[in-house]
Amino acid sequence: MSVEWDDFRLVQAIAERGGLARAAAHLGINHSTAFRRLAGIEAAVEAPLFERHRAGYAPTAAGAAMIDAASRMEANVAGFTRELAGQSREPAGEIRITAPAGLVAHMLMPILGRFTARYPRIRLDIIVAEEALNLSRRDADVAMRASDRPPPTLIGRRLATINWAIYGRRVFAGRPLAECPWVIPGDVVAGARFARFADARGGAGRVVLSLNTVLGLREAVEVGIGVGPLPCWDGDALPGLVRLSGIEPDLAAGLWLLTHPDLRHAARIRAFMDFMAEEITTLRSAIEGTALS
Repeated sequence: MSVEWDDFRLVQAIAERGGLARAAAHLGINHSTAFRRLAGIEAAVEAPLFERHRAGYAPTAAGAAMIDAASRMEANVAGFTRELAGQSREPAGEIRITAPAGLVAHMLMPILGRFTARYPRIRLDIIVAEEALNLSRRDADVAMRASDRPPPTLIGRRLATINWAIYGRRVFAGRPLAECPWVIPGDVVAGARFARFADARGGAGRVVLSLNTVLGLREAVEVGIGVGPLPCWDGDALPGLVRLSGIEPDLAAGLWLLTHPDLRHAARIRAFMDFMAEEITTLRSAIEGTALS
């Protein structure tokens, strides 16, 4: 029996993505190649690795054992690369940073520009993602997340509290919120927290636009499609909008800067974490919505 590391990766990808076509796309190979390779692997181990169903591929006992071995190999490789990265003493090299689209577009870019000017030997790779990426697998080195429960496997700093309020154009000022059209992130965002919030504030049945992300929300409110919740640092900065409510505690979340413990001593990671903490401190009153008070 001869099985290569790439074989383990293919079997793991099929299991994680539920089918051959999606696994092939993830690995950058065509479907027919993936089909032939899977048949070859099953011939080599002399056992079927998946049961083929209309809903997808379900691992057999042999397949589950191979997937488990692949996960252990991947963890070992990731641990090795984190250990090497953590030994770096010079602020140079690449940092993979993940953050939600709204933070990247409306808050982080000026800060990242100042960081690259100070540390020209560090290259930033920004991964815009609403979902939490796996830092243990080196999907990213640093994450900026809005959360009240960051993963216990990561270390970092709570930089501020992101406070929200309801905003709209001046034409909506003085009108009962229950009579206004609403713009909100949809049910797929933050576990439908925004939809429940709008319902509680009288927006039930008044939603005229929902988005599957926070990105685009401020533009929709700014052009007058409706009223809606915005982070205070965003809404207060737009001259065409006014606050239509106080700070809404139900929407507040901590702003966290996180990394893996193995990377905390890497010079480039320390430089980035320290720089971001310093910059965000100067913005804290805007982020927390107290700049206008």
